Amino acid sequence: QVQLVESGGGSVQAGGSLKLSCEVSGFNLDTCTMAWYRQAPGKERELVSTFNSDGTTRYADSAKGRFTFSQDKSTDTLYLQLNSLKTEDTAVYYCAAEGCIAVDRSSNNYWSQGTQVTVSS
Repeated sequence: QVQLVESGGGSVQAGGSLKLSCEVSGFNLDTCTMAWYRQAPGKERELVSTFNSDGTTRYADSAKGRFTFSQDKSTDTLYLQLNSLKTEDTAVYYCAAEGCIAVDRSSNNYWSQGTQVTVSS
């Protein structure tokens, strides 16, 4: 069964840090594009970061210089390090696997359950 189990969210004061984890099972990450998203109440889902096929990462302007996306292949775990957090970073954060090609050649997207990050002033 495909699963993306996310943890590490919580409440932190502005300027603090959190590290989100996403354990992946049931599919091969190498067939997908991995990404982190977030969604604040009343707002559309926002792409935060992507992990590219060449191993490099890209970040939204709002995250650049503060967030770091990494992967541990040995444990099939994705990480998003959140530093210098601001109140506007408050949202539910999701890890995602996109464009995963199955045996039947279908393309599938998979999402974690999400974890709440709350940043207070």
